Amino acid sequence: MKKDTVILATIQASPIFMDLEATIDKACILIRKAAKKGASIAVFPEVFVPGYPDWIWHISPGEMALHQELYAMLLEQSVVVGAKETDRLCKAAKEAGIYVVIGVNEKNAQASGGSINNSLLFINPEGNLFGHHQKLIPTVAERMIWGHGDASTVTVYDTDLCKVGGLICWENYMPLVRYALYEKGVELYLAPTYDEGETWNASMRHIAKEGRCFVSGCCMVLKKEDILKKLPQLNSYYKDVGEWINKGNSLIVDPDGKILAGPLKAKEGILLAEVNLHMLRASKWNLDVAGHYARPDAFELCVK
Repeated sequence: MKKDTVILATIQASPIFMDLEATIDKACILIRKAAKKGASIAVFPEVFVPGYPDWIWHISPGEMALHQELYAMLLEQSVVVGAKETDRLCKAAKEAGIYVVIGVNEKNAQASGGSINNSLLFINPEGNLFGHHQKLIPTVAERMIWGHGDASTVTVYDTDLCKVGGLICWENYMPLVRYALYEKGVELYLAPTYDEGETWNASMRHIAKEGRCFVSGCCMVLKKEDILKKLPQLNSYYKDVGEWINKGNSLIVDPDGKILAGPLKAKEGILLAEVNLHMLRASKWNLDVAGHYARPDAFELCVK
């Protein structure tokens, strides 16, 4: 029987930029910390492993040789799902006894091994990988790095905690994709991201209210020195950039759009909030966009 309350941990942290092994080490430590704080489920930012390729916003697309070199470096540090790196994350989740949802750069090892997807992995407390979502549409310059994700990975998982689903960054601005999660009854809506803005956080509150779900907007923090320590050759491209490239501003929101934790600005930390499923069910009384507030006679969504 499911409990009516779940403790959610939204982990705002910096990766060990472009270092797969070290970032996995850090993720395992943070999983243990979240569990010690009482969390039943911990969510990490978009492509936490081994970091977001921020250089795409600073280097002209025409500088192909540099882009190719940086892409090769990222590919070498990307995750193969089912290999030792994901096995380590699964082991950490099992030892901590919690669910883990984490963003990774995923190598397409099932085919050429030369392409990368922006992916979200779902791990249960038994240490099993039970879910895997790929970002459908990379945004603008991101298309120089990531391929288009598998549409069949848009789904909701009925766990022994609650119904959990996730979309990555600006996928959350795709109304029909959001609705696909609402229609499947999502209760805990995870939105790992690289977006730190006020508009993004307003969107998280809107989605929580619209979908009558709890929402985790989980963002990484990143400093200029994090990037330049690993990639000093990019110093000239970041000369006009301040100390903080991304200040995070992660938050957790309830089904009425109320902020329960955060925003957490310009520092690492673990946000905790209680997901109260009784409150969620009560909120459906006056708004259920995929139920009594829907008009399937007038509008129909077909998900392949």
